[in-house]
Order: sequence, then C-alpha cells, then structure tokens
Amino acid sequence: MLTNYFIAPALASGENNRDEPVVGQANQGTDDSLLDSYSHTVSSVVSRVAPAVVNIHVKTANRGRRGEGNGSGFFVTPDGFVLTNSHVVHGAEQIEVTLADARTMPAKIVGEDPETDIAILRIGANQLTSLPFADSKKLRVGQIAIAIGNPYGFQQSVTAGVVSALGRSMRAESGRLMDDILQTDAALNPGNSGGPLVNSRGEVIGVNTAVILPAQGLCFAIASNTAQLVAGWLIKDGKIRRSYLGLAGQNIKLHPRIVRFHRLAQESGVSIAGLEPDGPADSSGLQEGDIVISFKGSPIASIDDLHRLLVGEEIGKRSVLTVLRGPEMIDFMLTPQELPRI
Repeated sequence: MLTNYFIAPALASGENNRDEPVVGQANQGTDDSLLDSYSHTVSSVVSRVAPAVVNIHVKTANRGRRGEGNGSGFFVTPDGFVLTNSHVVHGAEQIEVTLADARTMPAKIVGEDPETDIAILRIGANQLTSLPFADSKKLRVGQIAIAIGNPYGFQQSVTAGVVSALGRSMRAESGRLMDDILQTDAALNPGNSGGPLVNSRGEVIGVNTAVILPAQGLCFAIASNTAQLVAGWLIKDGKIRRSYLGLAGQNIKLHPRIVRFHRLAQESGVSIAGLEPDGPADSSGLQEGDIVISFKGSPIASIDDLHRLLVGEEIGKRSVLTVLRGPEMIDFMLTPQELPRI
C-alpha cells in the first residue's frame, strides 16, 4: 500500500566613483526581483487552486478493528466530483470531505482503479471551483511544480519545486507497475496523497501519490493524462474494464536514424522493461528490450498511447503489436486479456 510513503536592471554610470554601485549590488537586485517574481507566481497559483482542494477523512473497519485515515483531493467538475488516490479511500466505510470554506459533507465512492491509484468521490454540492488538466505529454524536466494538499484539515499545505523526471514506474497497491509517473522535488507531507500537482498556470499536471521517506526529494505523482483518462471512465461507468498485455514499459527516445529508416510517424516508443510470465506479451515471443512502436496500426509514442488503446473492447481480440528489435521492425500477434480486478 502506498499510504503516505509517503508542486539585473541596468546600472547608470556616474561621472565619478561616488555614483558607482557597490560590487554585488546589481546581482542582489536581480536576485530579489527573481525571487519576488517566483513568490508571486506560487502565491497566485495557490490562491486560484486552493478553493478546489479538499481534505478527505476516512473511517474503515478491518477484521473487526476500526481505523481512520486522511488524504487530500480536488474537484474535477463544479457539481461535486472529487479526484483522489485509490489507496486513500479503498475499503472505506464512511467518508467525509471538508471543503476550503470549512464545510464538511459526506461523500460516496463513484469508482476506483487501484491499477492507477485513482478514485472518484462525489458530494452533494454544486457551483464548486474545479481544476483543469494540463497535457502531461508537454511537460519538461525543470518546469515549476506546486503541490497543494489539505492534510488533516490544515488548509493550503503548499510546497514548490520542479519536475525532476518523467516516465518513472512504481508499484500500485495491487502490486502491478504504474507507468508514466512524474518525479518531483516538491515535498509531499503526510496526508497530501490525492492532492493536485500543478504548473505555473494552475493546471493539474499530476496527482500526488507517494514519497520515499528514506530519500530526500523523491516524490511522485500520477501524470495528468492518465488521471484524466481514468477519471472520465470512473465518472461514466463507475469502473474500468481494461485489457492488458502483461508487460512493463518505459518511454524512450528513438534514434533519428531509426525514425528516418522506418519512416515512423513518431520519435519515441515504449521500451519493454519486464514481461509477466505466461502473459499475452510473453507468450507471443516478445522480449525485454524490444521497443513498442505500434498497436493495431496506431503509432505508440508513449505508455499513455498504449493505455488509451487497451480498453475493454480489445479483450480477446487477436491483434498486431509492432516492435523494434535492434534495427529490425517486427510484428507480433497477441491476444490481450482482461486485467484481473484485485
């Protein structure tokens, strides 16, 4: 379980030395100006985003023992749909959501997906502040990342940093790998799980999910494209019936010569980092190190592309998966299976 392992002005020259600035004065002015600009950006984002962030208080019962937990979440629609982590609310008997204006309301689970650690709750309220999603494909390492949570009822718990890495993988509560995870050095405090990681425009770039306690600056978030896709299905159907290939992947840049030689429509693919024994990919003859570039004729530039295609309708359908193995492009026939629900 991922529970709480855990976003120099020009200087005029004087006619004599008395008018010249002291050495370092220009840099000091520049630094102050930059810090003021950075602080203004962060505080401006927080003022826009904080009203959409909520505290989630959960009561559970396990084998006759009662327990309580806390997490964060945020509104994705004005009519009360809240996005949070699956591990925050999984197995909950009672859920209460506290809004930024201190109102406390009961909430129900609309649906959850442990495979991506995403859950959707709903409360009975309207005209709420909700947050837009950014396109996580456009993220770059070094971009500002601001993490906002509402842990234990302490409103506007804010940390800021940068996107440290893209395309990480980590294990979900179910034990399966979650791919396309963002790494950030914006510290995540206990109870911040499920809160938004936002950019300088106040758009959600990720959903905070975990922090590695023994390490410093290793905090993780579910990429916004994955979160938005899963949230849409949960709001629509309450669950996700998905197919799977039985492979773990990592986004990888393709060599320009390979792109030109095979006339590919994309400049990246998914490198196979692991195969589930006797799974569809393993049984088809795929190997670790193969780079997936196409599924059923659709270009695969990232893990997000593959996830979007592996929907419930693909279960049991024999399909072509195209990979690069060294300089060669090879087609493999395989049949996606239904992803077991844990």
